[in-house]
Amino acid sequence: MKKIAVIVGGYTKESEISLESGKVVYKNLCRKEFDPYKVYIFKDKWFMEDDKKKNYIIDKRDFSVNMGIRRIQFDCVFNAIHGTPGEDGILQAYFELLKIPYTGCNFHHANITFNKKYCLTLLKHFGINTAVSIFLNKNQTFCKEKILKKVGIPCFVKPNKSGSSLGVSKVYEEKHFLNALEKAFEEDEEIIIESFLEGREVSVGVLSFKKKIIVLPITEIISQNDFFDFESKYSGNSQEITPANLLPNIQSKIQKIAKKVYNSLNLSGISRAEYIIVNEEPFFLEINTVPGLSEKSIFPKQLKIAGISLSDAFKDYINSSIEKMKK
Repeated sequence: MKKIAVIVGGYTKESEISLESGKVVYKNLCRKEFDPYKVYIFKDKWFMEDDKKKNYIIDKRDFSVNMGIRRIQFDCVFNAIHGTPGEDGILQAYFELLKIPYTGCNFHHANITFNKKYCLTLLKHFGINTAVSIFLNKNQTFCKEKILKKVGIPCFVKPNKSGSSLGVSKVYEEKHFLNALEKAFEEDEEIIIESFLEGREVSVGVLSFKKKIIVLPITEIISQNDFFDFESKYSGNSQEITPANLLPNIQSKIQKIAKKVYNSLNLSGISRAEYIIVNEEPFFLEINTVPGLSEKSIFPKQLKIAGISLSDAFKDYINSSIEKMKK
């Protein structure tokens, strides 16, 4: 059986969500084909935990585990870490150097998709609709009036590299703009300021399954909060309707664009992207190449409605990742 390291944790506030995603992955891996191990990656410690809750330190030189009587070398890594270092290309590059197969896109594409500035710039090149935006570095001088004249009020202020809406603010009045910048800069040294788009928000899962790119049933997100923030995502303060009640022509348009985004970014494995539908036109917001897989997450619910079991999806995901490393 293939030894699979299910890696969870990470270096950000998203680590708690990662732990929940990892539980679902570990539970749903087919035991006839895979021998899964729980591996925790935190800033201060990398370790594997066995079923008796005993911890074994990961040897970072080759990502192996010495259990005394035997040493474990993993056949594949299932990446369930949201945010850095699992979603931004850092661990992908590490596993690439060690020639250990890992799930998801490679380090270059992970870095591009995690960086909103890079991702939006690239997708604009391919003709994908996006909001009007401005990027700022922490030490950059700027003119508040010029920025607000371009993006308008209300607007969103976001960390450039962050997930789960951490550090994101919706600014309704000019007097709150600088506070929003400060909040975003606490999460990242680069931020993005975007115009507000009035419309329906949808989340679209895409995966490569049995060598075909599949767009999963679309989810409409109706947040009880001001926008789909961290609380809405993980505290139940949102209504998620899957499949979304969309007109056939709009649904077809979103599916076409979602597949185009997936191909334009040269992705592999699973992803989930958010869009705003404005006057029947989808506008791309952001994409997650390590989407949440917890029991409350959107992606597993979309898989279920599509008739794809988690076990089958994960099996194909792992095996295709191993095949990709062999090429």
